Amino acid sequence: MEHSDDLCNIEGNGNGRGNNGASGAPSTSAATSSAYKLFGRQTSFHQMMGGGKAADVILWRRRRVSFGIIVAATVAWIIFEYSELPFLSVSSDVLLILIVLLFLRANYAAFRKKQLPALPELVLSEEMVNNAAASFRVKMNYMLLMAHDITLGKDFKLFFKVVIVLWLLSVIGSVISFFTLAYIGTIIFITVPALYNKFEDHVDRYAGKIHRQFSRHYKIVDESISRLPRSISKDKEL
Repeated sequence: MEHSDDLCNIEGNGNGRGNNGASGAPSTSAATSSAYKLFGRQTSFHQMMGGGKAADVILWRRRRVSFGIIVAATVAWIIFEYSELPFLSVSSDVLLILIVLLFLRANYAAFRKKQLPALPELVLSEEMVNNAAASFRVKMNYMLLMAHDITLGKDFKLFFKVVIVLWLLSVIGSVISFFTLAYIGTIIFITVPALYNKFEDHVDRYAGKIHRQFSRHYKIVDESISRLPRSISKDKEL
């Protein structure tokens, strides 16, 4: 009987690891749930991008549209960058040709007594305008709050980020033109999110390591800066 009880205990423990395995499962799930996610998101990357048709295009779920955007952006960049034509003139000429062709097509169909396919009505609803205005208002208030905190010196981390971004924009703007920058931004916007969505786990793992290293160095710098006003005030009192 004692031997049979020992065998039952061994089988129940799973080679001595039954209880540990049961207790280890929550720790594994907790570690997975607490894993670092880029942008601090709590939902999938597709939902973070909006979850609609635009997100499908950005993540290459509509390959033809995504590829068409790259081709159109490349053609536009070549036209404006190498032909040295003014942007306003080219845009006006393209719209003029398009409107004339559509007008002639409609009159030709009426002359031949053919019915044109119905065009979709482009109407901005009041709800859409209100949502866009509310979203713009929230973003503007957030930017004003950021500027307020930077001006008062409350957030050194935010100040450091803004300085780095503005410095990078200044350097990039002095090297390349606006159209080249817009073209590069379009290509990055249509390719990088799709690549991240494909290699999400690997990117999040390495980004988590970089984030922890940066947070540790930032903590050291923040502590050293926070000591400066105290020492200055003490010198003034002496």
